[in-house]
Amino acid sequence: KESKTRIEEQIEVLVDKGYQGIQKLHGKSKIPHRKPRGRELTREQKQENQQLVIRRIRGEHVHRRLKVWRIIGSCYRNRRKRLKLRLNVIAGVHNYELTLPPLTSC
Repeated sequence: KESKTRIEEQIEVLVDKGYQGIQKLHGKSKIPHRKPRGRELTREQKQENQQLVIRRIRGEHVHRRLKVWRIIGSCYRNRRKRLKLRLNVIAGVHNYELTLPPLTSC
C-alpha cells in the first residue's frame, strides 16, 4: 500500500494475516481466516488456512534464497538498470540448484 506497487488483476496474491485490508486494494488476494473472538475456526477454515500456508511457503523459500544473495532485503545500491538482469541470473542459479540431486553425507 505504501510502496504503491501495482499488481496485475489476474495475479493471485497469497499473503499472511498481517495484510488485513489488502482485499480492498486487490480483489484476487488470498488471506488466512482469522479466529473469531470467543470462538474457534471451523474445520473447513482450518483446512483452507493449511492449504494457503502450503502454497505460500514455496514463495517464502525463494525470497529467503534471494536474501542470501543480498540483492533484496536491504536497499539496492547498484544501478537500477542491471537489477532485472541480476535477479534473472540469481533465479536461474536457484532453478539450476533445484535440478541437482541432494548432497549425501559419507
